[in-house]
Amino acid sequence: MDCIPMECRTACSRVKGRFPYHWDLNVYRGCTHDCKYCFARYSHAYLEEKDFARRVFVKTNIAEMLEKQLRSPRWDGTVVNLGGVTDSYQPCEAREKQMPEILRLMIKYKNPVILSTKSDLILRDFDLLDELSRLAFVNVASTVTTMDEDIRRKLEPGAASSARRMEMLGAFRKTKVHTSVHMMPVIPFLTDGEENIEAVFAAAKSAGVEWVLTALLNLRGQTREVFLDFMEREYPEKYRKLLPLYLRGGLKGYRVPVWEIIARVRRKYGLYSNYQRAIDRDLAARRGLEPVQLSLFEEG
Repeated sequence: MDCIPMECRTACSRVKGRFPYHWDLNVYRGCTHDCKYCFARYSHAYLEEKDFARRVFVKTNIAEMLEKQLRSPRWDGTVVNLGGVTDSYQPCEAREKQMPEILRLMIKYKNPVILSTKSDLILRDFDLLDELSRLAFVNVASTVTTMDEDIRRKLEPGAASSARRMEMLGAFRKTKVHTSVHMMPVIPFLTDGEENIEAVFAAAKSAGVEWVLTALLNLRGQTREVFLDFMEREYPEKYRKLLPLYLRGGLKGYRVPVWEIIARVRRKYGLYSNYQRAIDRDLAARRGLEPVQLSLFEEG
């Protein structure tokens, strides 16, 4: 693994889409978690770098650039997503220690954040996240696709075990940090069975999380080739069943029974499917306004 220094011209990038945020900050380019379904492999293209999982670029001036944005009179003070493209707490962070300074700036400017990681290294910064959560909205999430460790090791070889991720989320019950699980992606014929879905929701409930987000596998660009090669090599029988779904229109008939399972399990464990309303509710409470009503199936 190589951690290669680079400089950035801005810390937070504007993003479009149906997200509960419109700012994204990424300390790193590349990610040694090497998740086979990772959508972010495209992010190495402009660097003319192909080894996404071994050569990681670190933005050494990102804290300086972040403060320039946060102190600007034009800054809107809305939620920043920390690590929307690559994990902020991948192994390079243990050495580079970029995140503590970023969190200190968020505390200084009382700026709300959302953070998703597949590492329990985040617990190193527990006190900073605790402090920020008393000043602004904080959500810590972890992507958990399966509780089957044999599948997890193949699918996400560089990440922490699913059990460790759930334990990490559970640690934040002592704070005002909101927590969630991203079961994203749900992979046809590999992680889409009711037993696996229930195992993830049950573990999430035990960890005290508030919501579980779900999404089906999406294959585009370099991700398509990497993931299909992985499936053909590791799960050839499942690969032959999965491949037709990712031809034109193949997922249309598949979706309904999977979403029915997820909905049934969601009702059983009482875990929300959306956190835009949770952000609104938190902000309303901080301002002394009437709380926003939540629904398990509220779509954002």
